[in-house]
Amino acid sequence: MSKAFSVLVAVMLAGAVVATQRQFPPGYLDPAPILTAARQAIGTDNLRCVTIAGTGYAGALGQARESARNTDWPRIDSLANYSRTMNWDNWSMKEEFDRKPGLSPAGWKYGIGWDDGPLQKNLHQTFMLNGTHAWYMDGAGSPAVPLSSDVAEIFPVELVLNPHGFLKAAALPGANPKAVWRWELGEMGRDGPEVSPERMRVVSITWGKFRVDATINKENLLQRIHTWVPSETLGDMNYEHEFTNDSYVNLGNGIRFPTGWHSHQGWDDNFGAQAVTAGHNAFGGTLKDVRANVCPDPVTVPDAVRSASFPMRVETETLADGIYLIAGGTHNSIAVEFANFIAVFDAPLSEARSLAVIDEIVRRVPNKPIRFVINSHQHFDHTGGLRAYNHIGATVITHWKNFDFLNRDVINYTPRTLRPDMVSLWPPTELAEGYYFETVRENYVLTDGNRTMHIHYVNPLQHAEGMLMAYLPKEKLLLEADLVDTFEPLPARISGDQRSFFNAVQKLKLDVARLVPVHGRPIPWATFETAARQQ
Repeated sequence: MSKAFSVLVAVMLAGAVVATQRQFPPGYLDPAPILTAARQAIGTDNLRCVTIAGTGYAGALGQARESARNTDWPRIDSLANYSRTMNWDNWSMKEEFDRKPGLSPAGWKYGIGWDDGPLQKNLHQTFMLNGTHAWYMDGAGSPAVPLSSDVAEIFPVELVLNPHGFLKAAALPGANPKAVWRWELGEMGRDGPEVSPERMRVVSITWGKFRVDATINKENLLQRIHTWVPSETLGDMNYEHEFTNDSYVNLGNGIRFPTGWHSHQGWDDNFGAQAVTAGHNAFGGTLKDVRANVCPDPVTVPDAVRSASFPMRVETETLADGIYLIAGGTHNSIAVEFANFIAVFDAPLSEARSLAVIDEIVRRVPNKPIRFVINSHQHFDHTGGLRAYNHIGATVITHWKNFDFLNRDVINYTPRTLRPDMVSLWPPTELAEGYYFETVRENYVLTDGNRTMHIHYVNPLQHAEGMLMAYLPKEKLLLEADLVDTFEPLPARISGDQRSFFNAVQKLKLDVARLVPVHGRPIPWATFETAARQQ
């Protein structure tokens, strides 16, 4: 009886193991032992907070000179004296660094969030996160300035896109871990020659609105932590940090933490196989000064940040009969009324901004369709609203170098799950039929026989791979973006791009009375001309 009972128990246990294994479909794994082994390998249970410091670099997402492949986000300047403290007891974060003033928007940390707002004025920059509230300080002791909700919702992801943060988030209620496996080869050019692929485990979790996954190697170290974040231009955009094995350092008490950071925002697609834009490197550096469990008290959220709101302001100025400057934010649009239609110069920032501009245009000119929207150039802060105009049936006029990028990467049927927009929710047939673009190589004209708009291609430029400007000869108005920004005083010496712009106006023999920028207020052309001729 004893032997028979033992056999029966063995059979039942074997059946229980099989039953446990069968709850995971083919290709899936039990995430629990993978996460437990990873926590033990790097001492996650012993780490409450960490401070990392060193020298980093920042890439301005969406500001690449070209929209075509083999480009990268421009590294505006290095981040000297960089430090970051992450505290998982209260899910707060503080980042500080020194960066050359005058080159970047003050509210831009790195990667996503390039706003073209007020330029940075001071060397030292501080970015704070406490819960769902995020703010920055331009200079030591400067007032706290709240970051918009669209940016503030993304900053907390940084607390999870690192090995310990991911493993802590995986243990939270609602994380719902799932695990799969795959064989991987190292990345050519970075990891050196590979002899054979390595079997990796990939664990994904849910954290708020984000789905985050970590690739874990045979040493139980997290190599890549990845998610998607919403981008007005690209939709659900790749966002990831990568860490190599040899960058992990021992901090004592079983704690290991990586010192080499490499971040992609946008796909690492140098050959343009999946997308036209291949800009990706957004942040990185060697941050060898690592301190564990020196946890400062959480910074109280300033009242100005806690109570901040970001109303959509639309302020309209009539420049001439039927020509409207629509301002109210960091970027303007200019609406031009023709006999049977309306054309709009530039669709900046976001769908929400462009929908507010569209409503204002329709209120002022209720019985004419917005037939055209002129895209000045491919930078993300000038393409973020294009899909809103596509939604209402407008044709995009862009220069020929931008067509592939806008057609494949921006105005497409790709689902936008994190921040659905009009086109993704109500996709028009015309996207498939493909007649919603007009491209400009040198010159393009819109006219109704009375009013005429000349659209010219300006090149060479360093800022972008050419731009479109628009000239209204009857009103003597010249519309442009990013070439002459008037929210700041004109420089004592004009830039090379401003020289190209001025030369183009001279060669085309345009009789300009006023310059109408996307950034700032209109100014007399003579003001800019005087500055140009002084050199």
